[in-house]
Amino acid sequence: MICLSLIISDYQFDQMQRIRAWLSLAVTPVQWLVDVPQRSWTWLDERLQVRDELIAENKQLRAKTLLAERRVQKLAALTVENFRLRDLLNSSEQLDEKVTVSELVGINSDPFTHQVIINNGFNSGAFVGQPVLDATGVMGQIISTSAFTSRVLLITDADHAIPVQVNRNGLRTVAYGLGQYDYLELQDLSDTADIEVGDILVSSGLGLRFPKGYPVAQVIEVRHFTGQDFAKVWAKPTAQLDRSRHLLLIETPQQQNLAQQDGN
Repeated sequence: MICLSLIISDYQFDQMQRIRAWLSLAVTPVQWLVDVPQRSWTWLDERLQVRDELIAENKQLRAKTLLAERRVQKLAALTVENFRLRDLLNSSEQLDEKVTVSELVGINSDPFTHQVIINNGFNSGAFVGQPVLDATGVMGQIISTSAFTSRVLLITDADHAIPVQVNRNGLRTVAYGLGQYDYLELQDLSDTADIEVGDILVSSGLGLRFPKGYPVAQVIEVRHFTGQDFAKVWAKPTAQLDRSRHLLLIETPQQQNLAQQDGN
């Protein structure tokens, strides 16, 4: 009956519109409270979706960043390698002998043996005793060959010695390996020998293994001892023995003849 009376009153009297507005205002907080769970769930669901999207996007961006960094590193390595190859080709243009570009493919794992493997064998003309250089100096010589690879003994190996001379004055001596990449020792030098720190040592050509005039090392220390006839002299190789990857194989007619004689 109350509901029916209100419906008739609302239809007949305009004042009921104002009463309805006040009643709607009164129940608004209740409606808002009733709607809180739904609105909270909707807000949480949207935030979770956004979070998942951000996580997925972050993973994609991280993967793209890693790929980009890898490409940058590769480009940097290729750029440096390009510079090394340019230096190598420029140095080969200054040589009178026949040269072949080779690449290092392996090293000897024994820390007391300084040997590397290159990708040129006797099928490509490599031979035992052939000198090996990088863009900055003498690295060593081939001690054995196979069809496709060769083994190179570095000048710093304890079993290696190379005849050298001081570029400044022509003083001849022999540089011996010490088993350390940064040191060569000059033995049997008189205490009065004219040699100084900073002198460049080049191959003397004696022994017919290494052609004359290639950089070998730079003198880094000279010691004189009172009462002794010989000085102690150490030099640092000019070649980057532990870093160079692209190398030069040097060939002269005399060396080729020696190789053929050794083979016979």
